[in-house]
Amino acid sequence: MSYEDLNKQLEPFKLMVFDEGTEDVWATLVLWLNEDYKQNVFDTRQEEGFLGNGYDWNSLATVFLEEKMPELVDALSFDSEAGLFSIGSEDVEAVKKFAVGFKALFDDESEMTDLLSRATLD
Repeated sequence: MSYEDLNKQLEPFKLMVFDEGTEDVWATLVLWLNEDYKQNVFDTRQEEGFLGNGYDWNSLATVFLEEKMPELVDALSFDSEAGLFSIGSEDVEAVKKFAVGFKALFDDESEMTDLLSRATLD
C-alpha cells in the first residue's frame, strides 16, 4: 500500500517518512489538534484535568501500546506538544503497525473511553 493510500485510511492522522532508503530513516505519525477530533472521549475525564491535547493523546497511546502492542513500546518515542500528538521511530514498520492499530481503536469509542479510563495524566 502506498503512503498516500495509507494516509487516506489514517485520516485525520498523517504518517510521514523522512530519508527513506537511508540509515537515517525516520517515520512519524502526527495528529494536529486544531479540530475537536474525539474530544467527547477526553471530556469524560475533563474533571481530572484531561483536555484532549497532545500530552493527553500520549497518555492514551501509552495505555494502547502497553495493552495492545507491547512489542512496540521500546521501538516508539513521543514528541508531542499541546497542539500536536506525535509518535515516531527509525523503525518505519513499527510506526505503520501502531498507526493502523491506533486509528482502528477510534472506530469503537467505547473501547477508546475504556483505555482512557486507565490513562494517567501526563
